[in-house]
Formats: sequence, structure tokens, C-alpha cells
Amino acid sequence: MKIMITGSTGQLGSALLRQAKDSPESVIGLTHRQLDITDTARLEKVFADRQPAVVINAAAYTDVDRAEQEPHRAFAANAKGPSHLAACCAKYDIPLVHISTDYVFDGTKNSPYLEADPIAPLGIYGQSKADGEHAVRTVCEKHVILRTAWLYGVDGRNFVRTMLKLGRERESVRVVSDQHGSPTCADDLAAAIFDILHRIPRKKIIPWGTYHFNGKGVTTWYEFADAIFDYARRFGQMRLQQVESITTAEYPTPARRPPYSVLDCAKIHANFGIAPAPWRQGLEQTVERLMG
Repeated sequence: MKIMITGSTGQLGSALLRQAKDSPESVIGLTHRQLDITDTARLEKVFADRQPAVVINAAAYTDVDRAEQEPHRAFAANAKGPSHLAACCAKYDIPLVHISTDYVFDGTKNSPYLEADPIAPLGIYGQSKADGEHAVRTVCEKHVILRTAWLYGVDGRNFVRTMLKLGRERESVRVVSDQHGSPTCADDLAAAIFDILHRIPRKKIIPWGTYHFNGKGVTTWYEFADAIFDYARRFGQMRLQQVESITTAEYPTPARRPPYSVLDCAKIHANFGIAPAPWRQGLEQTVERLMG
């Protein structure tokens, strides 16, 4: 099975390539420069030349705040691009694994979100990802849409890497404590994606559709940061002395965030036997890799 990965230099794309080293499949990783998924002519050529058996779309516009000022770029990468990609997959009758986000929800539920719950994005980023989901469902029957949350890893820009940088530079940081979610390690998500791909051929009826995957357990950004620094202090490189708890109102941002965006992962366990690990487990391993 030849697997093609878009966005291969992002934090998830990089994790997927690492995961691929332990996989018997042939894997093609394509950077944005090699394949801009908004370029339909280039997409057609790549599909014809590479002839993948399955596609994992890890390409996305992920700057939540900047998306408010650059909606055209967000919708191009997160909605139009996936639509073009889904059309190519449908044309060649191959599956598409597409990554989405907890930000398609508004956070008013106060209990873990199910895949079938109504979506209500609060900002441009969330709306662009919701439009991308809709395009994939509409255009490509053979799809798995994976919503994830609070993604971090050893590569790219993410909350863990930002906190570690601030911890080396400052004695105190202020972190929001009234937004609840479930941190997800990019390596764990990558492993889940490959697990799905390995299980699909063994199923008589393939359960295409939308699934949730995030780290097990619920926390806040403040508690998440505190855990990051707790693990980081073992390596003795932290200047930080204090993590101050603040409210969302005290830290205004261009884009609104859902106050609660925990995802229920029962469906992915029922259909594919995949159970997320506790969020602290992946975090400890990631901090060790970044600091060690």
C-alpha cells in the first residue's frame, strides 16, 4: 500500500513520517512546496505520477488568530484545498484521511463532544475547517475525518514548545485557566492514523465517516502549562518560577476559543479498537525529547 502524506513538514506530517519508519507500507511525504493542495493542476499531476493507494491530508492553515485577518488564506488551505484533494481521491477511488479540529464546536456543551453533535465555529479558523469537513464528506465517499484537539509535538509551532521557550526566558508566565480541553500528542495521533489504515483492509464493511481522537483526560491551558514546566524542571534549564492563572477575559485574542472542547473518543474505539493514552503520558515523553 502506497501512502501519500500532504503537509509532511508540519508537526503532524513530521510525526507521520516518523511513524512510517516502523510501517511496511511505502510512504510518500510531500511538503507544501512540492504539493500545494489548492493547485488543482499540480494535484492531478501528482496523483497521476505517484499513484497513491491512500492519502493522509496533514496540510492546513493553523494560525487561529491570524486567520481572522487572513480569511482567504485559511479558507483556501482548509476548505478549498481539501475539496480538490477529495475530488482527486474520488476520481481514483482511493481513501482520504483528513484532519480536522475541536474548534468546529462552540464549547457550550460542557460534556465531551460526540461526532454527531451540531457544529458552531466561533472564528474563521474553525469555520474554514468545518467547510473542509463538509467538502470531504460531499466529494469523497471513502473518507475518515479525524477531529483532534490541542495538538502538540516535537516539531512545528505549538503550545508545549512555546511554554518551554518562555520558561527559559522568563521568571513568570500568565496562562488562561477557564478553557478546558484534552492535549493530544502528534505522535499518538500519527500512530492512531496508521492503526486505522492497517485495520481497514481487514474489515468487511469499512466504517467511513467522522471520528474524534484526543488525549485521555480533561485539563486547562493553565494546568497543561504547569505540567509542562513540572517535567521540564527535571532537566534544570528553567528560569521560570511562577505560572499565574488568568481568565480568558484577561487575555484577549483576535479569535474566540471554545471554553470547553473535549472530544468523546468512544466511536473510534468501538469501530477501530483505538483508545487514546492519558494526555500526561505523551506530554512527558515529548518534553523529554525536547529537553534531553
